[in-house]
Amino acid sequence: MKRTVLSAFLAALLATVTMMPAAAQSKPPSKAPSSLDKVTINGLALSMSNVATGANQSIRINIDSWSSPAERAHLIATFLEKKQNALVSELEKQPERGRFNFPGYQGPDPNNVMRLGTDIRYAMNFPGEDGGRRIVIITPRVISFRDIRNQPRTNDYPFTMFEMHFDKNGKGQGKMSYLLQIKFDKKTNQIELENYGTEPVRLNQLVLEPVK
Repeated sequence: MKRTVLSAFLAALLATVTMMPAAAQSKPPSKAPSSLDKVTINGLALSMSNVATGANQSIRINIDSWSSPAERAHLIATFLEKKQNALVSELEKQPERGRFNFPGYQGPDPNNVMRLGTDIRYAMNFPGEDGGRRIVIITPRVISFRDIRNQPRTNDYPFTMFEMHFDKNGKGQGKMSYLLQIKFDKKTNQIELENYGTEPVRLNQLVLEPVK
């Protein structure tokens, strides 16, 4: 496992809210252009963790709508007041924003999570450098009935999260944490992230395209 203090990887959802006044916490991000109302992202996912190191899979992300600033503020408040389990519950209540999957996956997939995909419950995009975009996605991870019964260690890592950066031509790269735990350390007044693997999955050769 790898634990890191909150950085830009979670900035779009929770950045620095522990030290900010309420008015600043609810300040909405810049509005995205209408051309990004619906997008498709295709690319490659390369595992650099101690689990399946070097495994490379194609990935497809479809985003049909975006989370609002009010939803973002509500999720932030929920986590700070009631912690990780409450955030999972609130994310599950959010509208479906899209779906991601691994179309060419050939390994074991008893719940069809890899090939058929997972619903996206939170997605926001922000202006990047030189006309580019930064897109952040976070969603509850699908947990099988078997894992619910057996309660393995991975159940303590209930989120999947993406952070992706694109240039003005829609080319980009990013990171994906498939098994993510979010904690708040009262002693340091900081939010911490812990990946079940040693490193997030690298997302390479990403192409962002609007859906017409």
